[in-house]
Amino acid sequence: MIEISVIIPVYNAADFLEKAVHSAAQFDEVKEIILAEDQSTDDSLEICRKLAAEISKVKLFQHPNGENRGAGASRNLGIDHATSEFIAFLDADDYYLPNRFDAEKELFKDPKTEGIFGAIGTEYLTEKGKQEFQSKFKEMSLSTVEYPAEGEEVFRGLLSLTPKTFGTSFHLNSLTVRRDSLRRNHIRFNETLRVHQDSELIIRLAYHCHLKTGIIDKAIAIRGIHDDNRITKIIKYTPQYNQRQFLFWKSMNDWAVAQQIAPEYRKRIYLIYKSFDLSLKSGLAKYGSIFLEILKNPDILKTKYRFTYYNR
Repeated sequence: MIEISVIIPVYNAADFLEKAVHSAAQFDEVKEIILAEDQSTDDSLEICRKLAAEISKVKLFQHPNGENRGAGASRNLGIDHATSEFIAFLDADDYYLPNRFDAEKELFKDPKTEGIFGAIGTEYLTEKGKQEFQSKFKEMSLSTVEYPAEGEEVFRGLLSLTPKTFGTSFHLNSLTVRRDSLRRNHIRFNETLRVHQDSELIIRLAYHCHLKTGIIDKAIAIRGIHDDNRITKIIKYTPQYNQRQFLFWKSMNDWAVAQQIAPEYRKRIYLIYKSFDLSLKSGLAKYGSIFLEILKNPDILKTKYRFTYYNR
C-alpha cells in the first residue's frame, strides 16, 4: 500500500478546515495530514490544534515566530516536514472525494511514474461566489485536461505546444507526487509569488518529472467557491491581472534561462512573458517597445496573449 502525506496550507479557513481534514483522513493510504498554519486572523489555529489533538494523523506546523509567509511558503513548510513516500496537496477550503487515490494505487506501481494528476469538481458555497465564478469561467463543473498524456507530452501540453488542445493547467488538489522526485530535482514553491505559485510549480514539475494523467473524466476532489476566493476577484487582461501574469511568467522565464531548457520551450515561455511585460508599459514607450519586439520576435504576434498589449 502506498503511503501519502497530505499538505494543507491554512490561512483564515475556519469555516472549511474540518471538512478538508476529515476528507483526507478517510484514506488508509494517508499516513499524515500536515497543517501549515500561516498566522490566520480567525479561529483557524485553534481548529488546527483541536484536530491535531483528536486525529493522530494530523500534524500542526507554523512558520518561525508564527509569521505569515503566504501559501507557497506554507506548502514548502509542509514538504520539509513530510515523511511519506508520496505527497499530495489540498487547499483548506476544498475536500477530497472517495476516489481521490484510486489511480495512484495502480499507476505508481510503475517506478517511472513520478506524479499523477486528475480532475476536480466545483461546489458553490455562497451565491456571491457562484456569480463571480460563473461570470469569469461560465459553467465549468469539471476542471480537467482534454486527453490522457504522460511524460514530455504533459509539459508540451501545458505550454500549448501540442497539436490538440491539452489544457494549460491542472489543479494542485489533484496532484500526487513522489517526495524524492521533488527533493532530487530541488522543486519547491516560489515564495516570491503571492499568486500562481501552484501553476508555476506544476510547469516546472512537468519538465523535470514524468507526470501521468490519472482520473480525468470525473472529479477526484472538490473546489469550494465562496466570497473570498482569489480566483474570482481578478478580471482577465486588466492591469492587475496582467501584473500578476507578468510576475508568474517572469519567474518561468528566469527558470527556463537558468535551466537552459530546449530552445523551443524557452522561446515559448519568453514570448508569453514578454507579452505581459509589454502590456504593463504605457504611452509612446509601450508602442516603441512593441515595434522593436515584433522586429526581433515576429512570432509574438501568434501568441494568444498578443491583444494584452493594447489594454492600456
